[in-house]
Amino acid sequence: GQSNMEMPLTGYLPTEPIINYQQEIDSANYNKIRMLTVARNMSPIPVDSLRGKWLVSHPDTAEIFSATAYFFARRLHKEFNVPVGIIHGSWGGTVAEAWTSEEGLADFPQFYEAIEEYKQKTSGTQDWLAQFSKTHIPIDLETFENQDFEDAMIAAPEFDDSSWSNCDLPLDQVTTEVLLPGSNISQDLHGIFWFRKTFELQDVPNDMILSTGAIDDADITYLNGVKVGSTWNWQQKREYSIPEGVLKQGKNVLAIRHFDAGWGSNLSGPIHLSNSSGDSISLEGSWKGHLYADIYLGSLVTYDLEKSDALANRPFIPSGSPNELPSSLYNGMLQPLIPYSIKGAIWYQGESNVGRADEYKKLFPAMIADWRKQWGYEFPFYFVQIAPFDYGNGLSPALRDAQRYSLQTAKTGMAITMDIGHPKSIHPGNKQEVGKRLALLALANEYDVKVIPSGPLFKSKTSYQNTLMLDFEYSGDGLLAGPSGLRNFEIAGEDGIWHKAEARIINGKVIVSSKSVSEPLHVRYGWKDYVDGSLFNSVGLPASSFSSKE
Repeated sequence: GQSNMEMPLTGYLPTEPIINYQQEIDSANYNKIRMLTVARNMSPIPVDSLRGKWLVSHPDTAEIFSATAYFFARRLHKEFNVPVGIIHGSWGGTVAEAWTSEEGLADFPQFYEAIEEYKQKTSGTQDWLAQFSKTHIPIDLETFENQDFEDAMIAAPEFDDSSWSNCDLPLDQVTTEVLLPGSNISQDLHGIFWFRKTFELQDVPNDMILSTGAIDDADITYLNGVKVGSTWNWQQKREYSIPEGVLKQGKNVLAIRHFDAGWGSNLSGPIHLSNSSGDSISLEGSWKGHLYADIYLGSLVTYDLEKSDALANRPFIPSGSPNELPSSLYNGMLQPLIPYSIKGAIWYQGESNVGRADEYKKLFPAMIADWRKQWGYEFPFYFVQIAPFDYGNGLSPALRDAQRYSLQTAKTGMAITMDIGHPKSIHPGNKQEVGKRLALLALANEYDVKVIPSGPLFKSKTSYQNTLMLDFEYSGDGLLAGPSGLRNFEIAGEDGIWHKAEARIINGKVIVSSKSVSEPLHVRYGWKDYVDGSLFNSVGLPASSFSSKE
């Protein structure tokens, strides 16, 4: 899946933690739970090898595990006391077509056009890149700090940056126009960039703090060759305390090693030195900048400083986003696993396909069928319905309904998250409940454990006078309203105009009506980007949002 499946047991600190993450990590001592995380890799053709290794669940290892997958595995292990192995492959922000083989996309000609366009744009790219070294893409702050990219000399104050591009910081996006101003290629850049600022001080204030704003995704920052801070979080504003003696009277050099893994690459500012005494030194304006490495097909291509002149002829290089190339993650991360024996698959993705619900209604079942065909058998496939979140466009309910529609595919199940979303975070922290709900589907369907595996799913509607009576599957011993009563139901008549509806539970059915609709024909529930689920079954599992109108 994408970032919600990739989200580690810590969460995305500091702004999006997993609930009780430290307690969960400290108690993750299960030597029968193993996880292999497949290293990110996109490829235009299927490959037969991957990077990754099996790790035993332990407080020293578990913090990097997929939280959703770990909580799923833990529930199964506790139920049966047997070993559980998880092969985890995910990439934040990715679309479903990237995880589907070219063969599986045969009924989607729009993706073949994208593949051909990619091939045309990149003709000659690989030959040009062959003159440079390749290394692994850093996946966290530890690898970004400790991996040797052979660029440490750039942090030194005496380093000669006179041949570098002049640029103004802050920046909304690092582009060829910023770092390669003479290039005839116009595109966003993703990889490693260096920025250097030389400034003079007549007096040296005490207790200074360097602020740069947020840097997407990571930075290591040096002042006069001394590392003053590092962060791996695209949202976090940087504030680094400057050790005594680092700032000097006269010439000073601030150097930022900036890494961007894809999509945005902003260095948002404001950039300044300040202290509690009111001293403030702006460091915005003219800087020197240099492109040191590009992301290409799952590797980091590093440009030797001695070959910097070659950058004048840099061709179009895909940004490193798998979304540019359908099938790229199937080729690079799934194909190497086939035909590894698996019991089934769990999936958490869809956020990046919001806005294309009609397409997803066909694409997602096609992806499931493709995986099963490639593996050679119809294994169970359980997925998470994307959680409520304020996308700001009102388009996510249709994507959630496309996921619900996919339940028509055999041997599938959907973990519903209508009660654990967050209006301001697309990464809800209650992954314990997500993993548990996926496990309930497996327990009920694969292991014959007597549990209710799902929250209520809309089944049918019946007209009665000026009301609609709604039936649901998976009600358990009966439907229940949330603490604030039943909310977020709407009905429409023949004119198709939706009106807020009153809803009641009577004899195991939901009865909806509105004074504004005398003859209701359609009903929908939770049809907003963000809602707090209000309908549950007898074991507390939430109902899926739905619309009865096609």
